Amino acid sequence: MTDLVPVKRALLSVSDKSGLIELGQALAAKGVDLVSTGGTAKALREAGLAVRDVAELTGFPEMMDGRVKTLHPMVHGGLLALRDDAGHKASMDEHGILPIDLLVVNLYPFEATVAKGGDYDDCVENIDIGGPAMLRAAAKNHAYVTVITDPEDYAPLLDQLEQGGTTARFRQECAANTYARTAAYDAAVSAWFARTLEIAAPRRRAFAGTLAQTLRYGENPHQTAAFYTDGSGRQGVATAVQHQGKELSYNNINDTDAAFELVAEFDPADSAACAIIKHANPCGVARGKTLLEAYKAAFDCDRTSAFGGIVALNKPLDAETAQEITGIFTEVVIAPGASDEAKAIFAAKKNLRLLTTDGLPDVKAGGLTFRQVAGGLLVQDKDSGFIGMDDLKVVTKKAPTPEQMTDLLFAWKIAKHVKSNAIVYVKDGATVGVGAGQMSRVDSALIAAMKAERMAETLGLSQPLTIGSAVASDAFFPFPDGLMEAAAAGATCVIQPGGSMRDDEVIAAADEAGLAMVFTGMRHFRH
Repeated sequence: MTDLVPVKRALLSVSDKSGLIELGQALAAKGVDLVSTGGTAKALREAGLAVRDVAELTGFPEMMDGRVKTLHPMVHGGLLALRDDAGHKASMDEHGILPIDLLVVNLYPFEATVAKGGDYDDCVENIDIGGPAMLRAAAKNHAYVTVITDPEDYAPLLDQLEQGGTTARFRQECAANTYARTAAYDAAVSAWFARTLEIAAPRRRAFAGTLAQTLRYGENPHQTAAFYTDGSGRQGVATAVQHQGKELSYNNINDTDAAFELVAEFDPADSAACAIIKHANPCGVARGKTLLEAYKAAFDCDRTSAFGGIVALNKPLDAETAQEITGIFTEVVIAPGASDEAKAIFAAKKNLRLLTTDGLPDVKAGGLTFRQVAGGLLVQDKDSGFIGMDDLKVVTKKAPTPEQMTDLLFAWKIAKHVKSNAIVYVKDGATVGVGAGQMSRVDSALIAAMKAERMAETLGLSQPLTIGSAVASDAFFPFPDGLMEAAAAGATCVIQPGGSMRDDEVIAAADEAGLAMVFTGMRHFRH
């Protein structure tokens, strides 16, 4: 492969016009012959640049509303011809095909059209055909052709041309970027068709992302990692603005996402809410009249685990809450906004990262989650299941009071975000004990109660706050033993999915213990 290849002729056809004029001017200044199409040619001419239409190159006018313009041997021959192949050169000479040394194409805005809610016909019309065909042709022939598909690569291209041409390594990297882009584009189109046609399990499933950040390392220092956005625009850590602090790590991003998804379960119009997360599990969640009140209550669930944790808020951060948060070491705070006073308080904590977003994630929105296993991928709908007061079924002789029902639903929302097996004790709108990720539901109940006892000692209370609490289990109790541990910890009411073969035994045990219990009919396993 020739190392340095000069650029004498360039074909430009872009939907994103950012940086186009500057690029065209720089190429023209180097004597590059510019060929272009439609709106791109018009923009370049309006900037005073000499441009040849593709129609002049092909001898055919653009037709069918622009659907057919570049799908022609004069274009693809110019992109695909092997310049040092005698047969190819003879064909070029015979048919008057001119070599194209540089292709600059970005695709019709299909993803943007889908994101803004375009109708079926509009989305189909924004599926690019000629663009991907040219890109793939130029990328295949990267030994001779430079291909650019992102405006962010214009500057590196011009830097290359300062030395008289593009290097083989640069063309290879551009080709790799191009195939990734066309693959991502096709993935977006196929995913849209699957959603539109309600095909739950398409024969082939493609996923794509755009690099947002190269990370220092992964979960552990010996692992490499990077962070990619999926283009959905869903509010969260991927759309957040970082105001201060060192760059986020892999674990920071993972935990911050878990925290923000959890706190988004609570409507800010109803109350302030705070979630404190450690290793993707909540160690304290609470509601309050103010963020300060909610933070204090969440912190008092497990002060030990909160150290070095992630704090998520469902309302813009205020100065009072910011001051309280700085009382211990906190890795990240994420909120839908922050006051200038709060930012100023955090500015004194150089290792604390503050992230703000334009809103909360929509917890009821659909979407897909996927996980890699050896030799494949597990794909499922996002757990957007919702349970309201009217969905609950009282199964015990004693019914929960309205106050208990409020705490039960609060606990249920939290249990959805706790790793299985999950047990969550709640009292007065705040977690008082969380048991997560145990192989036995009994152990989760015991661990959560033990943590509550430890916190009672720390807070100087005469008894743990699990006394008189509501308890949630993310899945059914297969035997009465786990339920009895919760009762022994002082829980007075229970929310669980139900559905065990021994539901009757569990209900009978609850009645004997004087517990009120409701079934949701929905499970929230989180592995």
